[in-house]
Amino acid sequence: MVNLIWAFMFVFGIVYAAINGTMEEVNKVLFKSAQEAVTISLGLISILVFWLGLMNIAKKAGLLNRLTGLFRPLVRRLFPDIPPDHPAMGYILSNMVANLFGLGNAATPMGIKAMEQMKKLNQDRDEVSRSMITFLAINTSSLTIIPTTVIAIRMNYDSVSPTDIVGTTLIATACSTIAAILIDRYFYRRRIRKRRL
Repeated sequence: MVNLIWAFMFVFGIVYAAINGTMEEVNKVLFKSAQEAVTISLGLISILVFWLGLMNIAKKAGLLNRLTGLFRPLVRRLFPDIPPDHPAMGYILSNMVANLFGLGNAATPMGIKAMEQMKKLNQDRDEVSRSMITFLAINTSSLTIIPTTVIAIRMNYDSVSPTDIVGTTLIATACSTIAAILIDRYFYRRRIRKRRL
């Protein structure tokens, strides 16, 4: 469906430009945007390599294990349906730590693995479990301490102070994460109340 929407937008834009006589401007914007996309991608590669290397050092130094240990009691409360020693718990903790450092690309594979493990716990049913909903809500809101990707983009566009976004991001993601947890709990309890009636 999304492919059809994109194809429609592309064809509609080209036809409109041809009718309106602005094909030259459209070509300029297309090539300029492609060039910017490559520049941004290269900038992101350098910053991601730096942070992934730093994460690897932190992992080998045992810092990540300490961080996951620190979050484990909280995560157990958020996901009471998952047994403490289940592999899903490890993937969830790794995903959260990667998101804390703004490494969405590194967090995604761990998030997919966590979902796979939670689906197994749910006996491979198509209906999502309580833990899967909670994980999706928290992962989408994702509390972030260092927004690595945004800093990289700001650096690419010659921002005077690319790290100024850190404080704002921390406050915004803390609010979004708290809101996600509260909404998740509210709808879960409402669903339970309806089942009892």
